[in-house]
Amino acid sequence: MRDVAVVGAGMIDFGELFEQSVDEMAERAYLNALEDVDRGISPEDIDAAWFGTLDIAENASSGLGLAHATGLFDMPATRVENACATGSTAFRGAVQAVRAGETDVALVLGVEKMRDSAGGLIEGASLEQVWRGRGVTMPAFFGLRATRHMHEFGTTREQIAEVSVKNHENGSKYPHAHYRFTCDVEDVVESPQVTYPLNLYDCCPVTDGAAATIVVDENVVDEYTDDPVWAAGSGLATDSFLRANDESLVGFPATTMAAERAYEQAGITADDIDVAEVHDCFTITELVTYEDLGFCEKGDGGQFAEEGATALDGEKPVNPSGGLLAKGHPIGATGVAQVNEIYEQLRGEAGAVQVENDPEYGLQHNIGIGRNATGSVSCVNILSRDRPSATR
Repeated sequence: MRDVAVVGAGMIDFGELFEQSVDEMAERAYLNALEDVDRGISPEDIDAAWFGTLDIAENASSGLGLAHATGLFDMPATRVENACATGSTAFRGAVQAVRAGETDVALVLGVEKMRDSAGGLIEGASLEQVWRGRGVTMPAFFGLRATRHMHEFGTTREQIAEVSVKNHENGSKYPHAHYRFTCDVEDVVESPQVTYPLNLYDCCPVTDGAAATIVVDENVVDEYTDDPVWAAGSGLATDSFLRANDESLVGFPATTMAAERAYEQAGITADDIDVAEVHDCFTITELVTYEDLGFCEKGDGGQFAEEGATALDGEKPVNPSGGLLAKGHPIGATGVAQVNEIYEQLRGEAGAVQVENDPEYGLQHNIGIGRNATGSVSCVNILSRDRPSATR
């Protein structure tokens, strides 16, 4: 098993990109990733690719979507779809292939055109299926999470709002964020209600975007950089569609399982994570994820947020990019963009949102709910400054 390094990362500014096609967004993210490699890289060096997209715009239903956008034909291109964990799962697949010796240089590209899509999650809420909660949209489902957490643990509405305040503060400094404004707790709790107790500023925007990452085998890493970031661990898990298995709506078992596997593979614990990019489609999602990842005890997520532990200068900085709440959530691109932010953080290149704790380990996380609004998938990737084989 070979060590795997990230040597390049690129993305585009996220937002309402009506003027750009899926191919144009993907092409620009890909070119930005090539330009980011310290010693340069030729497209001919890339011998496999992983393409993350839900194909909401119906433009990229196979690996050809990546090939046409990048010009990378005559090579394996695997399209990945895994709900909101699509991008992070694509990254995981590329790392596994390089680690196994199947490829030396791999491209991961995630893209999503959300604003031009037909149908969508609201339409899916009306479908009649045994395992699907009819009429349960994503805001409604996560509202249930929030009220249950408040009921069981005494979490306050203001503590949940602290997540939004922190992430929008970070997003105001992040160059690729869709939303670039700041807010306070009062702004959050008084913003228009979407579904009790979540208001507008508790919800991520509907966003277009693309991001790309280049991973390479240990034997060729010196050709591309003297400053690699290493893939240290990964975990992927699934949970049931049945609400009876949903742990009273106060946690995502898939996240806990995926994190345990990633920590074990990396040879670390949650205490070793110095910076994290986690799934915050809604404020309550990030708060629950603190607990699921082991950053704090179950039920303590509200206090953890209120005390500033997850701020840029806190003990466990979370979502320095502004997270999905500020940066946006173009589903196929989301996880790839998170990986890119951790890569920049570990190299000390995150600019205005660089964390202050000289990070050695970074964690990237997505959950994926899909249209069922109950059970989930979860993917966790851990990156490190030190080469994994040197620390085992």
